[in-house]
Amino acid sequence: MKYFVKFFVVTSFLLLCTYSFAEDHDKQKIAYIDMTYILNNSKAGKEAQEFLKKTLKSSQKEFADREKQLKKEETDLLKQRSTLSEEEYKQKVTELRGKVNKYQAQRKEILDKLTTQRSEARKKLLEKVNPIMERYVRENKISFVLEKKFVLLGSTESDITKIIVNALNDELPSLSLK
Repeated sequence: MKYFVKFFVVTSFLLLCTYSFAEDHDKQKIAYIDMTYILNNSKAGKEAQEFLKKTLKSSQKEFADREKQLKKEETDLLKQRSTLSEEEYKQKVTELRGKVNKYQAQRKEILDKLTTQRSEARKKLLEKVNPIMERYVRENKISFVLEKKFVLLGSTESDITKIIVNALNDELPSLSLK
């Protein structure tokens, strides 16, 4: 009997809540947005990506050249092993290890710098996007904005991505990265 009462109370509560949400449905507007598209296709986002890709590509070329040079030095040192005294060989091995360690540290520093620049660019873009979205939501009386990847179905009229991209392009046409 007590389970029947609990079941009745819970069911009644759910029905009342569903009914009240259904009444407010006409008043609520829901939209969705694709943040990945915004970050990748806005003018500032594209510019930042191109800069970072170009920097990474040039760094990788320098890394490859430096690695070839270090491998050549290692090969030459191995060839000279029989002609060098034990002390000279150990000294040159130590020097080569120092060069390799220095190269690895420089490579890590450059990659960390690129990672930091990428996250800073993303942060700047998001800082500009949020007020634009808030203003658009307020002006158009939208109740909810969802991320597109969490939406199963929705009308294209509910997609505000391109509107936000256009507004972002007007407010932030460029993103300066150094």
